[in-house]
Amino acid sequence: MREGSLDAPVRHPIDWNDPDFYDEAKLDEELRRVFDICHGCRRCFNLCDSFPRLFDLIDESASGELDTVESKDFKPVVDACTLCDMCFMVKCPYVPPHEFNLDFPHLMLRYRAVEHRKGQRAMGERELTKTDRNGKLGTMVSGLANWASSEKNTLTRPVMEKTLGVHKEAALPKFTGKTLVARAKANPPQVDAAAPAHGRKAVIYATCYGNYNTPEIGEAALKVLAKNGVACEVVYPECCGMPQMEQGDLPKVAHKAKSVAANLKPWIEKGYDVIALVPSCALMLKFEWPLIATDDPGVKALAEATFDISEYIVDIAKKEGLAEGLKPLDGAVSVHIACHARAQNMGQKGAELAKLIPETKIGVVERCSGHGGSWGIMKDNFEVGMKVGKPVFRQMKQNGDAKYIASECPLAGLHIRQGIERSGEGEVAPELAPHPVVLLAKAYGLA
Repeated sequence: MREGSLDAPVRHPIDWNDPDFYDEAKLDEELRRVFDICHGCRRCFNLCDSFPRLFDLIDESASGELDTVESKDFKPVVDACTLCDMCFMVKCPYVPPHEFNLDFPHLMLRYRAVEHRKGQRAMGERELTKTDRNGKLGTMVSGLANWASSEKNTLTRPVMEKTLGVHKEAALPKFTGKTLVARAKANPPQVDAAAPAHGRKAVIYATCYGNYNTPEIGEAALKVLAKNGVACEVVYPECCGMPQMEQGDLPKVAHKAKSVAANLKPWIEKGYDVIALVPSCALMLKFEWPLIATDDPGVKALAEATFDISEYIVDIAKKEGLAEGLKPLDGAVSVHIACHARAQNMGQKGAELAKLIPETKIGVVERCSGHGGSWGIMKDNFEVGMKVGKPVFRQMKQNGDAKYIASECPLAGLHIRQGIERSGEGEVAPELAPHPVVLLAKAYGLA
């Protein structure tokens, strides 16, 4: 129950077409209103670095109150926000419909939208958001790209740090030599017509990360779904726009929402469910797009048809029952529940999926890993992200018991694995699975 309201939290549309949205005086007024409420509450002090920065800023001011804090000093508070939505979803008692009407992440987004319109976002961050361009190029020369981006490469990584602002020690995702779309076309799984869920059909939205970086997530999902009778197609029109949203480029996000929704509309009309492989992308399709592209009925229809991959398989398990053939894994599993999975308000579906594996010890960690999309790899943020993630790194190892670790967010998984390795003092780190569905495929003997 939320303090001051018995109603479920609601989010208002993001009115980015209104000129007042970009009015800096009105933005500053709203920042001060919200920050003053946060200062008096402080319930979110341990969620991310935004709130400690805000509270330190106020405490160290001349009056110890917000009135003696200069507006120019708000930027570090904004820059520390990863748009994880955890303050809105799990902590803040003052979100709508409470009369205080707080939405801290979307206020930070508004600040970045003003910066973006003024051309003030960093060049390196802007280039990193071009995931389709980067993915296509990286896939074409995956060997060279993966060599250059390796944190062990003392030749190229200092250059990347200087030119793009990417911390030279941050683990970066590898590029595949063959995209998920190409793999699915070349080797479509055979659907088991005798399986309990036969008759379901779904289109898998590959996501930029699933298509260019970790196609094994999509391949595992396709095999598990086919085993359970679900006929699947893989599509990838373009990126969901989460990287652009992090930078405040709301016009680009709206364009992507309408474009992808138009591409998927024929599938939805034919009765296909839509499955997103990465929780950040599922969050965009389900919740963020309808708040940004409010005038597009196709975006609304897509939101209503979309499932997270963990959510979808758990739904099959509950309604039809899973196909037989699951075997225990050869060791314990530690599952991280990603923030953008939690923000979907669907429960711990990644953990529920892992617990479908018989006779296998499953540990669950529900806490921010400290990564936050592209935020965690930047020079100014990497060590902060490592500090935030320390409790997760420790818990994921389960006192040395876990053989496998997996996060629903593959980027968070990379960050967690690196954090474990950095703090392990020579110990062997657990094996990283890019998503719990990969472990379910392994339990089926399909990996």
